[in-house]
Amino acid sequence: MSHLSFRSRTLHDRTLDIPQLSDEVRVPAPPGSWRLAWRWPVAEPRWASVLVERRSVIANLLLTVVLLLSSLMYLAVGSVVLGPLELLAVLRGEGDMVAAFMVHELRLPRLTAAWLTGAAFAVAGCLMQTLARNRLATPGIIGIDNGATAFAVASVVGISVSLAPPAMALMGAATAAAITFGLAVGGGTRGYRFIVAGIGVGAVFGAITQLLLARVGIDTANAAYPWTIGTLNARPANAMVVLAVGLAIGLLLAMWLSRSLSLMRFSDAVAQGLGIVIQRRRWQVLTVSVLLTGLAVAVAGPVGMVGLIGPEIARSLSSRRGVPIIGSALAGALVMVLSDLVGRVLLAPIELPVGIVTAVVGGPWLLWILLRPASRNLV
Repeated sequence: MSHLSFRSRTLHDRTLDIPQLSDEVRVPAPPGSWRLAWRWPVAEPRWASVLVERRSVIANLLLTVVLLLSSLMYLAVGSVVLGPLELLAVLRGEGDMVAAFMVHELRLPRLTAAWLTGAAFAVAGCLMQTLARNRLATPGIIGIDNGATAFAVASVVGISVSLAPPAMALMGAATAAAITFGLAVGGGTRGYRFIVAGIGVGAVFGAITQLLLARVGIDTANAAYPWTIGTLNARPANAMVVLAVGLAIGLLLAMWLSRSLSLMRFSDAVAQGLGIVIQRRRWQVLTVSVLLTGLAVAVAGPVGMVGLIGPEIARSLSSRRGVPIIGSALAGALVMVLSDLVGRVLLAPIELPVGIVTAVVGGPWLLWILLRPASRNLV
């Protein structure tokens, strides 16, 4: 079998052996990556391969292990503390009935909500940050959270609407994103014009929320209050099912868009030269971000700073060459689980909503990002 060989000036000046098309392409993987290759079982067998960055794989495995350990601690700690053996017995369907009720009926649904909402907020934040090339461009800061909250509160206080709060939250997120994007026309989704427009839109929707609450009775306001601060207590089961389906679809779409987002970090001219349709990709990324944010707010309310902290953790652990979609989802879920755990046990029996805990933790984090050199604020 004949092979063609040529000398290519790569980073290590390696020799690349290019075989015939029916054979595996024997190109060495770049430094810091693994090449996974497999053969398609078709009439004419062909080899396919994919590059996997080692650092990203190790970071995701580390985040997964920490998330699982944190979840076990979440199930064991609370007003009733369970030992490791007792918790394992309950998870196997054995053990005390009181402990089983505590885990399966109270803590496990809340843990599931923390996983889903944290991952959704963080992935949406990662997409928005990469699209705008600015780590401040999270759904909470550019007004998407406030828009979803205003529409959800409007449905609770009965402002002539018949849709449930989750559906209204999704509509509010889409409305806020459309207004922000429209106000930033000319500056696109990059730079501080997009951020400032989003902050203004968020302030307007925040004022609308406060106005709605001020014009209703105390009982109705109390019913709508959880939608304004963010909480995982007694979340609607149907909204969690919708979020789970939406998150699965959103993750697949985000991973499909991640390659284009990596190229869109360059100037528009370079990205277009590499075959990226800029405007179409921006709308696609914005649509996925709005979908994930609206569904997450529909379950937990506007839990701020998760979309900022989660991607930042994933980005610091992973390689800078790619967009850490999976890492952001794992880190966001981890932040949400730990924040809700702290809210449950810190001042027990008084419970702090998870939105307050993330705001207290995320405030210093936001200041740290702002005080760093400007060149490091770009994704």
